[in-house]
Amino acid sequence: MLQRILSGLVVAIATTLSASAQDLPKVQFKVIGLNGPTPASIVDEIPFWRKTIPEASKGAITADITPLDQMGVDDKTMLRLLKLGVMDFAGMDVSKMAGDDPRFEACDLAGLTLTPDKAREACNAYRDVIDKQMQKNWGAKLLAFGGNSPQVFWCRDVINGLEGLKGKKVRVFNNTMRDFLGGVGATAVSMAFAEVVPALNNGVVDCAVTGSLSGNTAGWNEVAKSIYPMSLGWSINVLAVNLDRWNKLDPKVREFLVEQTKAYEDKMWATVKKITAEADNCNTNKQPCTMGKLAQTTIVPVKPEEKEIHKKLVEGAVLAGWAKRCGAACAKEWNETVGKVLGLKAPTP
Repeated sequence: MLQRILSGLVVAIATTLSASAQDLPKVQFKVIGLNGPTPASIVDEIPFWRKTIPEASKGAITADITPLDQMGVDDKTMLRLLKLGVMDFAGMDVSKMAGDDPRFEACDLAGLTLTPDKAREACNAYRDVIDKQMQKNWGAKLLAFGGNSPQVFWCRDVINGLEGLKGKKVRVFNNTMRDFLGGVGATAVSMAFAEVVPALNNGVVDCAVTGSLSGNTAGWNEVAKSIYPMSLGWSINVLAVNLDRWNKLDPKVREFLVEQTKAYEDKMWATVKKITAEADNCNTNKQPCTMGKLAQTTIVPVKPEEKEIHKKLVEGAVLAGWAKRCGAACAKEWNETVGKVLGLKAPTP
């Protein structure tokens, strides 16, 4: 008798789950995603929209996703375009939105965290702040955080560590990296990801900052002779949705997407750990290298004394520069969230 009851429950649960997926109304989304050559796009984002979502919804929910570089979209405008409803969902490097609101770079200040787990912990502590700002000022809702491999220096010549950056022109993509470079005597140059290879090749910049594996998959090894692996963050990605579009969705669709994006976030952070572990192998022609391209590039080690300088720059120039841009109330909010979990304190100017 008990076995028949249990068997009946299993069948009922399976039927319910099957019915819930089949009961979803058909809906098509337009998505503009991250830069196409990056592992975050290749490994996680494209498969999520083109395979995971249609399969999990039994074909009810589909998406037309195009990476932003293929659309010719400026990274810094992604949140504005999402607010206008140009797309339903957007994947974006949130720090590139900091020109509109310094809070968007607050959980990934240059050099702030040195492991994927700490990066995730810092951004989780700040999740409600980011979501609140997006909803209040940008008509958007935050659904997930992700990241990339550590943001490191790719240089057209073999440099002599931190000292070798002095006087160099270095491509960056956010304000907090400018604060850091100001502290080492380098000149920061803003430049889109897609423009870096020709810029390095032609000497427009001497070095450029991007992920230790993102540069690899985008072909930077062909124009860079060395990598200096001093970390300037994780290029934190967010998945956000236009709030009007979200609120008009069938509640069952919203529930389905919340569940799927939670799993997507876990997968993105698992990928960050894997690509971080493999990057050096790929860049120095060693195995295992399953997520990048085998290349031969000199890795210039970070000396112990340079790690101390890095720490002082983060706790000094980086935190002070960001706090000045964001203001006293914002810095206090940071101290109660990100600062609390990392044991750091931003000045409240």
